[in-house]
Amino acid sequence: MSKKSREHLKIYLPSVIIAILGFVIAYQFVQPAPPREITIATGDEKGAYHAFGLRYRDILARNGITLKVKSTAGSVENIKLLDAPGSGVDVAFVQGGVGNPDSSPMLTSLASLYFEPLWVFHRSEMRLARLTDLRGKRIAVGPEKSGTRAIALQLLADNALDDREASLLSVGGEKAVELLRQGEVDAAFFVASARSSLVHGLLERTDVSVMSFENAEAYRRIHRFLSRVTLPQGVINFGSNIPPRDVELIAPAATLVSRDDLHPALIELILQAAAEVHGKGDLFEEPSEFPSQKYLDFPIHKEARRHFKSGPPFLQRYLPFWAASLIDRLKIMLLPLITLLIPLFKIVPPTYRWRVRSRITHWYKELQAVDSEAGQGESAERDKCLAEIDRIDRDVRRVIVPTSYAAELYALQLHIAHVRKRIEEMRQLAP
Repeated sequence: MSKKSREHLKIYLPSVIIAILGFVIAYQFVQPAPPREITIATGDEKGAYHAFGLRYRDILARNGITLKVKSTAGSVENIKLLDAPGSGVDVAFVQGGVGNPDSSPMLTSLASLYFEPLWVFHRSEMRLARLTDLRGKRIAVGPEKSGTRAIALQLLADNALDDREASLLSVGGEKAVELLRQGEVDAAFFVASARSSLVHGLLERTDVSVMSFENAEAYRRIHRFLSRVTLPQGVINFGSNIPPRDVELIAPAATLVSRDDLHPALIELILQAAAEVHGKGDLFEEPSEFPSQKYLDFPIHKEARRHFKSGPPFLQRYLPFWAASLIDRLKIMLLPLITLLIPLFKIVPPTYRWRVRSRITHWYKELQAVDSEAGQGESAERDKCLAEIDRIDRDVRRVIVPTSYAAELYALQLHIAHVRKRIEEMRQLAP
């Protein structure tokens, strides 16, 4: 290694070490990278939640995230899975009105996605204007741990109906449709999208009718998680005029719920997927009405609130997900590192200049001492001073400095020659 390289190393190595130490300390405060695999709890494999989960899976895969889709009994089970840390479930579809923030303080809402109307289908020969008309009837209220069962029991309780006033069967889906078709139940509750094949099939049947909630506004006022929606006449099938009249429905909103420790970068990615899947609207939703921060059971996650206020982060608009996520996580290091590096950058150049010049200027001290001694001494001492001057001259000629400092080195050599000349003149003048 050359002398110049060693000099640079002495100057810059301490600064590099300090910067590395600052980097290591700041990195302790950097959030871990988002996991590459997460799990979403949906519902029955034939239901809308599961179908949407598969679409989310394909969207997240474009950004290198593996989304495992877990089928469940429904919203109630999904909340229990989220509440259980060892379940492996990170996010879930949950029907509005099912969650209780007091009993699940670790859960947060990400967004509401679309309206899920409550459909009450009944045998056509039976008159059903209000839920109180179901007294003494056989009712399919949905399977255990499902959101359908939760809202059905709640609304029946509002009308003073329980298992003593009616026969409540814990069945739903295709099984409930079959029981209704066979006449083994008088009515069945379903919570489903208007696009559901199950709902379409029932609306097209002549032996089955759908109840129109005449007091839908009253339910909305009592239960704030419910919205009032209208299924317009003929919207399902204009040719057959299905439905034959406007149908008033009450609808909770399907929501996304997660644990509060879900990585913020993944929340942003999930919300972008939700916008892609649900943002176009449907029979009950206007375009861009969803995803929304309304109709939520749990407190909204702070990252979701930021998303609805400001949209996608600046970096994610222009960079791939992993690059944006890395830079976003490392930004916490920028302020302390900049604070550390700015004074270092200011100190290093003057220090380097001082180190180079010191290799020149320290000879002036010796030169002054020799000059002073020669002026005060005798002839013999001046001979000794000339020998000292020769030694200094030899040593200075071995000094190597950058070209930009050559003028100062040459000035030193001129000053050495000047002192030598003065001493020689003093020798000649001496008696």
